[in-house]
Amino acid sequence: MLVSDFDYHLPEHLIAQAPLADRSASRMLRLERRAGKLEDRRFQDLPDLLRADDLVVFNNTRVFPARLYGRRSGSRAQPLSTQNPASKDFLQGRVEVLLAKQVSVEPNEWECLVRPGRKVGVGEKLFFGDTTADPVSQTRVSDQLVAQVICRGTFGERRIRFYPVERFFERLERLGHVPLPPYISRDDGPDDRERYQTVYARERGSVAAPTAGLHFTEEILDRMEAKGIETAELTLHVGLGTFQPVRVDKVEEHQLHSERFAVSEQAAAQINRALDQRRRVIAIGTTTVRTLEFVARNMGRLTAGTGEADLFIYPEFDFRVVSGVLTNFHLPQSTLLMLVCAFAGKEHAMSAYRHAVSEGYRFYSYGDCMLVE
Repeated sequence: MLVSDFDYHLPEHLIAQAPLADRSASRMLRLERRAGKLEDRRFQDLPDLLRADDLVVFNNTRVFPARLYGRRSGSRAQPLSTQNPASKDFLQGRVEVLLAKQVSVEPNEWECLVRPGRKVGVGEKLFFGDTTADPVSQTRVSDQLVAQVICRGTFGERRIRFYPVERFFERLERLGHVPLPPYISRDDGPDDRERYQTVYARERGSVAAPTAGLHFTEEILDRMEAKGIETAELTLHVGLGTFQPVRVDKVEEHQLHSERFAVSEQAAAQINRALDQRRRVIAIGTTTVRTLEFVARNMGRLTAGTGEADLFIYPEFDFRVVSGVLTNFHLPQSTLLMLVCAFAGKEHAMSAYRHAVSEGYRFYSYGDCMLVE
């Protein structure tokens, strides 16, 4: 199966650069996957389209300000130490770091993407915040974070270790930026801290929002509850597995980065009960789909627990849990589009995308959505 088979033409003006004033005002393309029937609707119609006995599953991950801008040191001679945590040596050019996954708490180490990737080597120190402060004498140290590159990967990937500080995530909240995707051609602003976040976000850990959930409002959730629709939550922290492009020609040769997930006892019981009763399980977003199908991949049922999910879903995948998906429109040749094609059928999915383009739907993170059932 070729990656190029999942391509489509998207005019640049259809890439949404900002959210709508009303989250729930988005358009929604409804696709009946067995017949391939398309229907232009509004997202506000969703509670009416769902069945009263549906179980709707959300990903409650919370995006944190994972993008840091700083400067790098030209010296690679001295490792970080408690005696001299942030000796700046000779500061060089600007550096951008996207924190993807915390791999260790003590020491505080992260997998990340670094730009410019070719110039930042192992041993270099990175300074974020007020680089005019003097960390050695503790001058305005609360305005800084300091890290050192300890391992180098491919395509700009690095592992970095932060020097110990109190209330690390509080500093990160002050210094970090909302990690808007690269196809949004503007800097993040104060409004993005709230809008690039679902209203039900709880568990901090994602570097990208589960964007299908961005359309929900408290009013929509109340309408679903009034109809008697059951809901459940799980967690998948979006990381490099979602960000990295496919760099092979054949789909089967691509491997996803693993991403952390958690399924509670309550959620597992709810989902298994729905499956036993032959009720529909509607996944909100591709991250929810991947988590459900990863956990149920062997026995066809869910068990509570935490772990690392690396399930790559593409056409001919055997879905065991999910019977409906709400999803945004995804990039050409992306793993997310391949998942949609696997669920909806490739011909139906690509036809739906062509229809969305012709009808002027808004694409990607802040764009419109599609209900596949």
